[in-house]
Amino acid sequence: MSRILIIFIIALVFKTEAQTSVLNVADSLYLHGNYTKAIQQYKTYNNQAEVYNKIAKAYIAIGNYDKAINNYKEAIKSNSNDALIKYDYGKLLYRTKKYKEASNEFNKLVKIDSLNPNYQYELGLSLEKLKDSTTQKRFHNAFKLDKTHQKAIFKIAKYYVQKRKHKQAEEYINIGLESYQNNLSLISLKAQNYYWKQDYDNASKWFEKLLKLGESSEFIHEKLSLCYYQNYEYEKAVVQRKLALKYNPTDATAIYIIGTYYQELNNFAKAEEYIKKALLLLDQPLDREYAKLGTILNHQKKHKEAIVAIKKAIKEDPTNESTNFHLAITLETYYADFDAKIKMYEDFKKKFPNGPLSKFADYRISEIKKEKFIKEGEKED
Repeated sequence: MSRILIIFIIALVFKTEAQTSVLNVADSLYLHGNYTKAIQQYKTYNNQAEVYNKIAKAYIAIGNYDKAINNYKEAIKSNSNDALIKYDYGKLLYRTKKYKEASNEFNKLVKIDSLNPNYQYELGLSLEKLKDSTTQKRFHNAFKLDKTHQKAIFKIAKYYVQKRKHKQAEEYINIGLESYQNNLSLISLKAQNYYWKQDYDNASKWFEKLLKLGESSEFIHEKLSLCYYQNYEYEKAVVQRKLALKYNPTDATAIYIIGTYYQELNNFAKAEEYIKKALLLLDQPLDREYAKLGTILNHQKKHKEAIVAIKKAIKEDPTNESTNFHLAITLETYYADFDAKIKMYEDFKKKFPNGPLSKFADYRISEIKKEKFIKEGEKED
């Protein structure tokens, strides 16, 4: 063997080893999270076709998605038969909200391997964003290929819950929980499915399970509170609604609802406190809320304050016959003068002459006149 050939072989070996070293260093930098230096090292590698996909992943790691996409495109050109690169590329397109392009990539993968459940699932995700009518078909395909595919099961079950198809939803949720009993997403769906069926007892049990597993959100506490309310467990309802309120302390509706729960518990002082707080926050017609406050104040024999609240309700909606009658009843309790009471009901009748409560006003006028006659008779005696 000639000296020149030997020198050439030695040089080739050193060059190959040097390139292998470049790749090893780059891979090590990537694995240790030094992504920018890894990219720089990969770019010094002679055969770029081998590392385009690695460069793409490093760019994803530092959040430069445009460059990641460009490198995936180059990787696919150089490795047209590599399905894994195409799969990663499709997921990046979805992640960057390029749903049409993503669906095209996953369609190609499905044609290559229609028995891969993840290809079907990822295609379903892209089609879902495009509001495509075949979305659920793809999720069902993924499920048929893998009966334990938790993500596909969730998508199918969620669809049935939203459509209020409770039986089908429960069927898929139960299948999913058989293989993964602590799947929080499916447990949440199970609770919601019972809730929309108005099976509040079972719904509360599954919302409680979420809490036991460490989950906590405004949605969970709010819905659990409503379940307790429907089951007449008002104290528990108050506790959960207060927990929900921590996520949105200025939620006037939630504050008002807590007030109504306290009313159910006959804790009128607390009911008054919360409804007053709600009224300060609400920026909408408040006739119903002020009327409720008036009722609560009447329960506490705070008739003067009740009159003020009910008058505010009437100001919000002067045409509400029920609220006007509520005021008349409160004024009757508050006034001592019989003639003032009678005039008040007569004024009500003038305002609502043909209303359904007009007969009740007639009845009260008649009763007050009888009381007046008796009292006057007692004075004469």
